[in-house]
Amino acid sequence: MTPTIALSGIHKRFGANEVLKGVSLEAREGEVISIIGASGSGKSTLLRCIPLLETPEAGSIAIGGETVRMRSKGGRAAPADAHQVNRLRASLGFVFQNFNLWAHMTVLQNVIEAPVHVQKRPRAEAIAEAEALLEKVGLAEKRDAYPAQLSGGQQQRTAIARALAMRPRALLFDEPTSALDPELVGEVLRVIRDLAAEGRTMLIVTHEMAFAADVSTRAIFLHDGQIEEQGPPARIFNAPTSDRTRAFIARHLNR
Repeated sequence: MTPTIALSGIHKRFGANEVLKGVSLEAREGEVISIIGASGSGKSTLLRCIPLLETPEAGSIAIGGETVRMRSKGGRAAPADAHQVNRLRASLGFVFQNFNLWAHMTVLQNVIEAPVHVQKRPRAEAIAEAEALLEKVGLAEKRDAYPAQLSGGQQQRTAIARALAMRPRALLFDEPTSALDPELVGEVLRVIRDLAAEGRTMLIVTHEMAFAADVSTRAIFLHDGQIEEQGPPARIFNAPTSDRTRAFIARHLNR
């Protein structure tokens, strides 16, 4: 089976700081992959490289078996075909830490904006699907509210509905609960848990260790820009083979 996402030898630096040092991974249809690790280990940068929100200096990225074409521009790697990048990017749903909703649009308008203007779908069809998605994430009654009128948890659930509205091949979550007050974390995790139960392909950068252990089909521990260890959550969280992984898990699960 062709992987939904395939990364090979990804390198990324910011100035003198090499953040990713040759990371390779594959995500197949229906997999839920949690990416864990200490702050600064490269987790969010790795996730942002998948839709080319960050451009790696070396390595290859393929979405649904289609490899992103790259070229050298001024001595730096750059996408060779902007139309290809936009098309592949539209096949991925990205949920950011800080929601990134359009403040001047209602919840419903936020959800239908990309399906109507990027995918050119009929407005009535987009509205009907958006209403069903808002029902799914528990926000049907907030369809006409503006982001400023929502709690952080409600804003993040709106962002998830917006990502789903693009009918993505895979969902990418970058620390989806890190900007939330503790009492609002559970409502967002419940939505992600339901999506996992549906068989959605998802990559989740998270610091919620108990959640990652419960919801994932595979866990990846990133250390200093490299994959230190990966495998089934039962092994990674209960019997890691790496000393670094063991110390990290013990510290974050209070073991």
